[in-house]
Amino acid sequence: MRRVKETRVSVLTNGKAAVVPLLLATALALSAAAGCGGEEAIELDGVEVREYQGQDLSSVATDFRENSIKGPQYIDQDSYRMQIFGLVDAPRELSYDEVIDRQLYKKVVELNCVEGWSVNILWEGVLVRDLLEGAGVQEVANTLIFHAADGYTSSLPLDFFYDNDIIIAYRMNEVTIPPERGFPFMLVAEDKWGYKWVKWITAIEVTDDASYEGYWEQRGYSNDAEAGGPKFD
Repeated sequence: MRRVKETRVSVLTNGKAAVVPLLLATALALSAAAGCGGEEAIELDGVEVREYQGQDLSSVATDFRENSIKGPQYIDQDSYRMQIFGLVDAPRELSYDEVIDRQLYKKVVELNCVEGWSVNILWEGVLVRDLLEGAGVQEVANTLIFHAADGYTSSLPLDFFYDNDIIIAYRMNEVTIPPERGFPFMLVAEDKWGYKWVKWITAIEVTDDASYEGYWEQRGYSNDAEAGGPKFD
């Protein structure tokens, strides 16, 4: 059972943050419905919200499709470490608790998959730029590569994270992200096609390789990946 943590969360709305208190619950609950694409019902560590500030939310349990390259990854929270390395002066390894032991933010963001489905989810996590703070990102760096537990990678320009409030999420619809959705951390790559939303993040590599191509980009998908734009280069 995961820890109960009293904290404060910034709600991001139209680019502005308002701080509100939040109790992170750990009650155990089981979703009763089967998921898209024949998924089994998945276990949630609470009761997910389905509406937030007047916006209807998709279901964590039933509205996603399983399309990862090797199936869901199951990562131990206690032994987990996130590496931040590459063109930084101070490479670091962060435990699960160290990643989330900073200002938390939450906001509703829609994920759009190139397969034609989408979900609207309340995400909660930490800003990517806050994770980089203190690592000493070098001036020549221009790109972040996200590495996943299953070997998946994808990249985005460094400016994307400094110009926008982009988060790495550990909760969705006010429950901890389950393994089937990317526990412990998922990149909420706003306004990008779903293949940029890296799940099961294990490392962030800082690089000057602006042309780096991740798993699907090597197979012809657009490296720019603007949602609603061209799917292929």
